[in-house]
Amino acid sequence: MIAETPEPPYYAVIFTSLMTEEVDGYAAMAERMVALASQQPGFLGMESAREEVGVTVSYWSSLEAIRAWKAQLDHREAQRFGRERWYAAYRTRIARVEREYGTSIPPPSDGPLSPTQEYS
Repeated sequence: MIAETPEPPYYAVIFTSLMTEEVDGYAAMAERMVALASQQPGFLGMESAREEVGVTVSYWSSLEAIRAWKAQLDHREAQRFGRERWYAAYRTRIARVEREYGTSIPPPSDGPLSPTQEYS
């Protein structure tokens, strides 16, 4: 799913990772962190994909909101497990989003769309 974010500026935390072969508990912790992050002040949305390299981008209203999320106790526990068990390598990057553009997310339909249908 593509996150619906407000007009820029806002911030993106880009987390990329390579997994170890130890995956016990990872999926449950990831679900827990998504639920917890979505309750944090300043959280705007999230997108995630995993193949060989996992990429999760979370969107935040401010650097202060990002710092608060990084310091959240349950999130710190997940970070520790990640370093000790699940990630062979990882990177976290923080960027200010200055501009955004694209198409709207299409509404669910009962069938395939014709090439001439447009979304507003």
